Amino acid sequence: NVAVAAAKLGHKSAIVTRVGGDPLGEYVVNKLRSLGVNTDFVKVSESGLTPVVLASQDPPEDPKIIFHRQPFAPDTQLQVGDLDSKTLHSAKIFWVSACALSQGPTAESIYNWLDQRGRAIHTIIDLDYRPSFWPHAAAAQAAAQKAIASCTIAIGNIAECQVALGVSDPQDAATELLKLGVKIAIVKMGGDGVLLATESERIIIAPLAINLVCGLGAGDAFGGALVHGLLSGWDLKQIGEFANSAGAYLASELMCADAMPTIEILNSFIRAGGKR
Repeated sequence: NVAVAAAKLGHKSAIVTRVGGDPLGEYVVNKLRSLGVNTDFVKVSESGLTPVVLASQDPPEDPKIIFHRQPFAPDTQLQVGDLDSKTLHSAKIFWVSACALSQGPTAESIYNWLDQRGRAIHTIIDLDYRPSFWPHAAAAQAAAQKAIASCTIAIGNIAECQVALGVSDPQDAATELLKLGVKIAIVKMGGDGVLLATESERIIIAPLAINLVCGLGAGDAFGGALVHGLLSGWDLKQIGEFANSAGAYLASELMCADAMPTIEILNSFIRAGGKR
């Protein structure tokens, strides 16, 4: 979803993953291409089925997600060679989801890629936490902190910061992330907006009023807009307002990837002050 969101905002984006050699895997690859995402780094595993996720809109602001994943799911089997060094080093943004650190060769491959980048700007860790991916929260915390040590930006909601850092107060979470060496710490606070912090600046962006339809994917829309702001060289406040608006826009839509906004759609939404 983040890759799609960035592509819809006019950027070249690619995803590194594996799918199964099944009709669902073929559908996923074709869908990504249709949405503007480069699939050169999407490999097809010889064994294992493409995982499925179900989402229940109950409640719509926090849909319940159920993952159907067989052991040795294709996306846990990434190899270091699935991403070449030239592409890795030339990428202006390298985005890692903490869920991908939970098991299999994928986790070690990601740590290898992070080491290769050497904490280059902009290396981003999304503290995305799904309990079913982990044996216990302590394992998720250890993995997140290992990755944070190689990243320049960290982003997560309050619950995810609690898992990764052991603190739930947004300001304290931002402070801890900065202590761990990131340049920008972003803590999403739900109905209280979002906090963006650097060593010299802290900004809270207030939420926009919307007609909520489905919160699923709103954080990914935020991520794609964050990417856009970083690549555009904007200041912290402008990045935060734009990203916050993107998340709000998607929460007013039913779909996720299919509903990611273009620049024109998002600017129109911002001018209207939200709602829909």
